[in-house]
Amino acid sequence: MSFIAILGAGTLGGALAHKLAGRDRVRAIRLIDPASGVAAGKALDIQQAGPVERFDTRVTAAREIDAVIGAAAVVVTGPADTPDEDWQGEAALALLDQVAGLTRRTPIVCAGASQGPLVANGVQQLGIDRLRIFGSAPGALVSGLRALVALEAGVSPGEVAINLLGVLPAHPVVLWSSATVGGYSLEDTLSPPQLARLRDRVELLWPPGPFVLASAAARVVEALVAGGARRTFTCFVDEGSGEGPGAQSVGVTLGPGGIEEILPATLSRFEQVRLENALGGRD
Repeated sequence: MSFIAILGAGTLGGALAHKLAGRDRVRAIRLIDPASGVAAGKALDIQQAGPVERFDTRVTAAREIDAVIGAAAVVVTGPADTPDEDWQGEAALALLDQVAGLTRRTPIVCAGASQGPLVANGVQQLGIDRLRIFGSAPGALVSGLRALVALEAGVSPGEVAINLLGVLPAHPVVLWSSATVGGYSLEDTLSPPQLARLRDRVELLWPPGPFVLASAAARVVEALVAGGARRTFTCFVDEGSGEGPGAQSVGVTLGPGGIEEILPATLSRFEQVRLENALGGRD
């Protein structure tokens, strides 16, 4: 039976395990952390919630990293001993190196808000295929943007389409010019003061909280393992040249092996300049 491996039983890892289980679209989840007691406790709590919340997903815990072998997807979050932090730096890179060696083709999702550099280092230093490793956190910011636009427009967030490029958190580039509400241009739907309010709030949406990050990661994981209708996501992806800022936010489509396509974006002249400045590391 295939399963989803979540590396880290911190706040984000636990929230993601519960979110995935509650949506009941994956068959099994394995929560992996050196603090095996914490992982086991969270796994048991989620499993016992199944009859109440009406899901059948099996949730277990493991201590050793080789528990990722056989996973349909691996999600990197953060350790239980520092529950509110992501795996970062050399420790994260060493962990990623082990995962890449144990799972030669399995997609790797970095779910933390601070893990854009980890995605880039995984590609540039470890040689992981850039279509196999990516980060889901930009999707959490897009969800927040959609909610704010929906509030201004008086519609459901499901009627809002908007994309995000650039380098987070320093240089986000929101594609306001191509955003739509109910199929109509956002810039034609909202007034200039409304658009100004939205632009002023973008920086306040980062970093997303663990439950928003978990929701974004859960949708990505389901697309990887369950397939279904062609859907687009906004993710951290290494830009591929080995130079520049590394991982950036882009639109992608996903399949069982990871990223199927990096989507082209339509930008206004002003947005194009902002994006070029962002990728060049300038304000």
